[in-house]
Amino acid sequence: MLTVHHLETSRSQRILWLLEELGVPYELKIYRRNPVTRLAPPELKQVHPLGKSPVISDDGEVIAESGAIIEYLAEKYTSRATGDLAGLQPSPGSPEHRQCRFWMHYAEGSLMSWLLMKLVFTTIPNRPMPFFARPIARGLCAKVLEQLVDPNLGTASDFMEEHLGRHRWFAGDGLSIADFQMSYPVEALLTRAADPGRYPKIAEYCARIKARPAYQRAEAKGGPAIPTF
Repeated sequence: MLTVHHLETSRSQRILWLLEELGVPYELKIYRRNPVTRLAPPELKQVHPLGKSPVISDDGEVIAESGAIIEYLAEKYTSRATGDLAGLQPSPGSPEHRQCRFWMHYAEGSLMSWLLMKLVFTTIPNRPMPFFARPIARGLCAKVLEQLVDPNLGTASDFMEEHLGRHRWFAGDGLSIADFQMSYPVEALLTRAADPGRYPKIAEYCARIKARPAYQRAEAKGGPAIPTF
C-alpha cells in the first residue's frame, strides 16, 4: 500500500488532499516537529536521506519533493479521476498545460522563498537571546521585512490576485495539479501577508479549496497545513 510520511503543519498536507480527491487508499504515518526548534524529527531520515516531508513510499520506491510526488500520483492514478478531477493534467501544448507548468514551478521556485523569509524574520525577534541583542534583532528583521520581503510578497500577491480574478483555478477553469502545489503557499500567504484584506480573489480561492470535502478529510487526518506561532 502507498504510504505517506506526513510531517505535521507542512507542505505534506497537499499530498493528503490529492489522495483524498483521487480516492487512493494510503497508510498515513504522522511525524511531530521538535517543539523547540520546529524542525522535523530525525526519524524522517530513515525514510529519505534529506529527512524532509512530504515523502511517499509506493511499490518499493521512495519519492520526495511535493511537485515530484504530485506528478507521480497524477500520472499513476489520473485514469480513475472523474468530474472536475478529469483535467488534473491538462493536455500538452494547451494554454492550460503551460499555465499548469508555470504554477507548479512558481510555487516552490519563487513564492515559497519569500514566504519562508517572512516566517524566519518574523519569528527571529521572539527566539531566546540575550536581552541586549533583542532590540538589534528586532530592528534588523523589521528593516529586512520592510525593504525586501514585504515588497516582493506584495508583487507576488498582486500577480496572483489579478490571475485569479480571470481564472477560477490556477491553470484555467478546471482544477489541475497546479492547484494542489499552490494550495500551501496560498494558505501561508494569507497568514503572513502584511495586508491580506487586499486580496479578495486569493481569499475566495482559498475558501473554495477548503470547502471541498476531500480537503476537509485530509485536514481531519493530517491536521492543519499552516502552523500558528
